[in-house]
Amino acid sequence: MSTRRFIIEADGGSRGNPGPAGYGATVRDGDTGELLAEAAEYIGRATNNVAEYRGLIAGLRAAHELDPAARIDVRMDSKLVVEQMSGRWKIKHPDMQPLAAEARGIFPRGQVGYTWIPRNQNKDADRLANEAMDAGKAGRQWTPKPLPRSGTTTPPAAAAGASTASAGSAGSPGSAAEDSVRDPSPASAAAVGWGQADLGTPTTFVLLRHGETALTPEKRFSGSGGGDPELSERGLAQAERTAAGLAARGTIQAVVSSPLLRCRQTAQIVADRLGLEVRLDEGLRETDFGAFEGLTFAEAKERHPDELDAWLASARTAPPAASPSPPSAAGSGWPATSCSPGTPGRPCWWCRMSPR
Repeated sequence: MSTRRFIIEADGGSRGNPGPAGYGATVRDGDTGELLAEAAEYIGRATNNVAEYRGLIAGLRAAHELDPAARIDVRMDSKLVVEQMSGRWKIKHPDMQPLAAEARGIFPRGQVGYTWIPRNQNKDADRLANEAMDAGKAGRQWTPKPLPRSGTTTPPAAAAGASTASAGSAGSPGSAAEDSVRDPSPASAAAVGWGQADLGTPTTFVLLRHGETALTPEKRFSGSGGGDPELSERGLAQAERTAAGLAARGTIQAVVSSPLLRCRQTAQIVADRLGLEVRLDEGLRETDFGAFEGLTFAEAKERHPDELDAWLASARTAPPAASPSPPSAAGSGWPATSCSPGTPGRPCWWCRMSPR
């Protein structure tokens, strides 16, 4: 049994309750007070209580990475979490039950104790939670700052997808392994067995469909071979609502779009809300529906019955070729008209977003 003792301070907050939420947690050496690890994450829309539990889980996981046999003293200013995790209060809310179960499963029963502290004694965790929420509002991830180094460095803690930073004390578990990485010896090079893979921070792709155009409610084929329609008023409103939702979600770091106008419009509204630039990728261009472009399914069935059946039967079958494009647009993928007039009171989308 390890003789080490860690103090975890954790907190969570929600700006709206529920609203944009984040958590923060610190792990300190129980004897020296040395800061060993920090964790924080923006978690999107959630309540204060959910954010506080997420902060607890992140702190426990960070401590477990440092030493799974250590004794843990959790200190939080959430009376609810402390009393529920101590077993004195029942957990009735369905959102809290799985979080409490996850927290209890990180360390064995009896290895963790819980203490309530006033908010002014939990300033570090509170600061981290607010930093995470600020980062999420700006559309980025919380970035850990380097911790004070004392002796060798303990391997970074992994806290349920959160960003973490860690620094260990001399003689702490893992320091010998860290030395062997910096100065590999024949013995360490010949070690056999499965090591823990360092997969790094995962990347999440959020797939967003463009807003509605005039063709959408009529359910017409609209790929890259037609007239490249712009968003309708409803489509613009859809993009605005989506941008607000992604801003609340947080952690969006890049916006990549098809070069088609409706996609660029949607992406630009989102990027403007998040303070990002739109990068165009030709590989995201919609498929060309050929002679089906602009037709409803019924019209395509009437005019090109055999071709439509063949196209639906096999992904290897291309749609029938459309009539040749006007010379001004042939081969370019862009509409023949170089500028679509802006709606009164709005800037011209084509001029605003056309690549220079």
